[in-house]
Amino acid sequence: MNPESLESLRKQLAEFAAARDWDQFHSPKNLAMALAAEVGELLEHFQWLTEQESRELTGETRVAVAHEIADIQIYLVRLADKLGIDLLAAAGEKMALNAERYPVERARGNARKHTKL
Repeated sequence: MNPESLESLRKQLAEFAAARDWDQFHSPKNLAMALAAEVGELLEHFQWLTEQESRELTGETRVAVAHEIADIQIYLVRLADKLGIDLLAAAGEKMALNAERYPVERARGNARKHTKL
C-alpha cells in the first residue's frame, strides 16, 4: 500500500475501511475526534524537548513521529472524504486567503496574527 497521490490514498483508505465495515464508525464527528487525539499523540513526542532537540529527531523518535503524522494524514483524508471536501482545493483557497491576510511587507519575520499586523 503505497499511494501515489492524495486521490489514491483517499481510495485506499475508503477501501480499507469498507473491507472492515468501519464506515459505520467513520462519522465526521468521530473522525474529527480521532484526528484531535492523534495530534495529541504527536505533541507528546515534543513535549519536553528544547527547540533545538525538536529540530533534530533521530532513531525511534523520528519513526514514531512519522507514524503519528501518518495517522493524522489518514484521519484528515478520511474526514475530508466523508464531507466531500477536496483537500488540495481547500488548501489552495486557504493559501490565497493567507496571502491576503499576511502580505509579505507586513508579515515578514513577524509571528503575530493577521488581526495584529
